[in-house]
Amino acid sequence: MSRKLTDEEVERQLADLPQWTREGDAIVATIEAPDFPTAIAIVSEAAEVAEEMNHHPDIDIRWRTTSWLLTTHDADGLTQLDIEQAHRITEIARRHGVTVDG
Repeated sequence: MSRKLTDEEVERQLADLPQWTREGDAIVATIEAPDFPTAIAIVSEAAEVAEEMNHHPDIDIRWRTTSWLLTTHDADGLTQLDIEQAHRITEIARRHGVTVDG
């Protein structure tokens, strides 16, 4: 199991993830794709990453808008896995032409 991050560690690392914000024991982001097929492609690629990491986000899809929630249930909070996954999701979105700068 991954170690739960301190509040200071979370805040410091979120500085590199301007699209992501903290909500309690989770980090969240809304990513708007150019169209529905692109939104689905982003989710599909992120699903592959989630399987590789064995760490699965909560995802909501509404037309071309995807909402993401990351937390580590086993740690009752945020771990490095959440931060790493947020970086990977952000990179996937960028590759699909999404501006993700907050």
